[in-house]
Amino acid sequence: MMGMVRAVLATAFVLGSGAGGAAAQEHVFKLHHFLGAEATVQKHMLEPWARQVEENSGGQVRIEIYPSMTLGGRPPELVTQARDGVVDLIWTLNGYTPGVFPRTEVMELPFVYLNDPGAANLALADMYADHLAEDYRGLEPMFLHVHAGQAIQTVSEEVRLPQDLPGMKMRIPTRTGAWVIEALGAQPVSMPVPDLPLALSKGVVDGAFIPFEIIPTLKIQDQTQFQIEGADGIRFGTSVFQVSMNKARWDSLPPDVQQAFRDASGRDWLVEIGRVWKQAELDGIKAATDAGNIHVTLTPEETEAFREKLAPVIDRWVAEVTPLGIDGAGLVTQARDLVAKYSKETQAE
Repeated sequence: MMGMVRAVLATAFVLGSGAGGAAAQEHVFKLHHFLGAEATVQKHMLEPWARQVEENSGGQVRIEIYPSMTLGGRPPELVTQARDGVVDLIWTLNGYTPGVFPRTEVMELPFVYLNDPGAANLALADMYADHLAEDYRGLEPMFLHVHAGQAIQTVSEEVRLPQDLPGMKMRIPTRTGAWVIEALGAQPVSMPVPDLPLALSKGVVDGAFIPFEIIPTLKIQDQTQFQIEGADGIRFGTSVFQVSMNKARWDSLPPDVQQAFRDASGRDWLVEIGRVWKQAELDGIKAATDAGNIHVTLTPEETEAFREKLAPVIDRWVAEVTPLGIDGAGLVTQARDLVAKYSKETQAE
């Protein structure tokens, strides 16, 4: 598979480097990801970011975006593609490679992340150097971010309390998501998100643990009837994503080119993409309700029932990472404190 990816990349390079092509000093990067070109991630995050890097570099950088795994491979292979230098840059979901980014999983946990992606993005940035960097050996993250959080979306069952879920099969994005579903008595089913529509239509799963923003992209409104979230938009955890470069490629770049990437990936950008994902969430739920689906917002009491039921998930994660020499309890406390701090700041803006 990797040989095929290298061949595709070589062909792409030749096609883009003929007569009249890039000047010798131009640095060309291939950015590979698993969603389509019309998805929120490409149109409203990756494309604006790439163009900002190019502008910052004064024409020294060109970033070519390859959606839908068009350079080959499957979504879980993206991390390896970047680490091995098969591609220059990736956007991917950390959870597609379970256990590879254990420290960063702290932000995925239920009721650590609540409902503010911008605050979570800033918290991840604060924690990175001292607590998360070891997860990213062989990579140079440009930035880490979350989406708006895991809602519960079901084909035919209205869920209002934990006892409504036992016996259901639910698609999950990460191993921590699997632990959430197990704690609720349901059966987790792991799959890349592009596979979800068929799985819903064929009855492979009864629902999904996934945000609303993906609804228009995958037409989830056609396969589900209920979209469910907690009081005040509280979610049942989130997923962490990364835009990362091959470390050797990064180290080879001159300082001014590195700075072009850094300047495009700073704290203002982390807050902005939090807004992007929140707006995409509103667009997603509108697509569902316009199609006649039912948007369920749990009461505070119903939400508290989920909080109590899911508390053991955090204990399970702490027990999982402690043998790795990771202070899981300390990371949970720090993540919660930072999320609370930055939620106040982002809401005040």
